[in-house]
Amino acid sequence: MPPVTKRAAENPSDEYAALITAAAAGDATSLERLLMKAQEVAYRFSRTVCGGPLDAEDVMQDALLKTYRYVNRIHDPQAFRTWLYRTVRNACLMKRRHRVGEPQRMLSLDELLPSVDGGRSAVAEPAGAARNPESLAMNHALRRRLVNALKTLPPDYRTIVFLREMEGLSTREVAGVLKISEPNVKMRLHRARLLLRRQLEDR
Repeated sequence: MPPVTKRAAENPSDEYAALITAAAAGDATSLERLLMKAQEVAYRFSRTVCGGPLDAEDVMQDALLKTYRYVNRIHDPQAFRTWLYRTVRNACLMKRRHRVGEPQRMLSLDELLPSVDGGRSAVAEPAGAARNPESLAMNHALRRRLVNALKTLPPDYRTIVFLREMEGLSTREVAGVLKISEPNVKMRLHRARLLLRRQLEDR
């Protein structure tokens, strides 16, 4: 298995590229690690786009199967993350075409962002928060406001906020996933931020 370099640790695309290169060369450990990382990302994103846990599970399994089957055919390992997000998004959109309306539940910010204990949380608790009921209550209230504000965004805006702000993709990578221009990504992200700010100010 290839060592995780400082650059790879700072840039997820580099880490994916190293794992793909090693897996394509027959390294079973690298393939297992690649699938584990892809599983986490694919499920988290599919819950955001698909909404329901059953659809998200189906889409995640499909993405993992494609990764396993085609790891030897990936010509640009650096673009793997973009391909994975695009695969998940397209599969979710296909499922949603057979339904009326939006998913019943969007994955909340609580479950999207990393917390200090390694789980998922919208806002990291400050040191000593567990011993300070007032601070804990304030952070919980802020999380609920963020969750509710995110739910008010149009689906395309929610997806951009997730990819850009939560997953850390570049503007170019987001454009590749959504098949839109980079200026369009910037415009939608700007509008999404304004909408979120307006929602938070009104609450």
